[in-house]
Amino acid sequence: MLRQIWNCIAVIFGAALIASGFNLFLIPHRLLSGGVSGLSMLVGYFTPINISLLYLLFNIPLLVAGWFQLGRRFIMLSMLSVVATTWFLTIIPEYLVATDMLLSSVFGGVLVGIGCGFSFRAGGSSGGFDILGSIITKFRDFPVGNVVVSLNGLVILAAAYFDNNWNLALASMVSIYVTGKVLDMIHISHLKVTVYIVTNRTDELLQHLMGLQRGVTKIKTEGAYSHVEKDMLMTVTTRYELAELQRIIRTTDPQAFVNIVETVGVMGSFRKR
Repeated sequence: MLRQIWNCIAVIFGAALIASGFNLFLIPHRLLSGGVSGLSMLVGYFTPINISLLYLLFNIPLLVAGWFQLGRRFIMLSMLSVVATTWFLTIIPEYLVATDMLLSSVFGGVLVGIGCGFSFRAGGSSGGFDILGSIITKFRDFPVGNVVVSLNGLVILAAAYFDNNWNLALASMVSIYVTGKVLDMIHISHLKVTVYIVTNRTDELLQHLMGLQRGVTKIKTEGAYSHVEKDMLMTVTTRYELAELQRIIRTTDPQAFVNIVETVGVMGSFRKR
């Protein structure tokens, strides 16, 4: 229960950062964030319809699609993010913090990227193309930030065509690129590591490790100097789950020798969250 409350707080805080990036840096310069938010901004710039309302309406069909593809918990947190972002967009005033358009695009992108990262780390998303990106990465092992950047690029090209202002379009592309890179720094579930654990408490460790729903291979080893036989457990996990794995090892066998190696790629069965 406490974990769920913390996740909701993280999502709401991320929504506040996203709305701040929009209203304090991007919207005053008529820059776009890309994706559904970019579509909302683009329509809002040329119509009297409120951007926050457009943001909510455009997200509804994507949330419905994600409900069937990504699971109830993910979409519930994503819905919380969308609703909270919509609310923050209405209460945070549009204010020109930086007069330089390029600086605004960079810092706006950083705020939006951090906000999206909080939502992903909590187990949800910020809605919009994040949901499409999550659906794609569910079936293809791509960094979600790169997927979102690619999808958002299409929106920027449309903006440049309709607005006929490549300065705004290129500055918006900088903002989207920064958002994607910051998101990938925070949302690290696509990065994999191989963990080798040499232990004397094999059965105890296995009992806890199986709860992580990751495959574990047990290998018989012998110390070259001591000639003492031990077990070595090998498992592949993600950077996101590594902290929990390390906590289990420290609690169960503080004397275990652990070697953590970055994994370039995985072939075969590997469960994606």
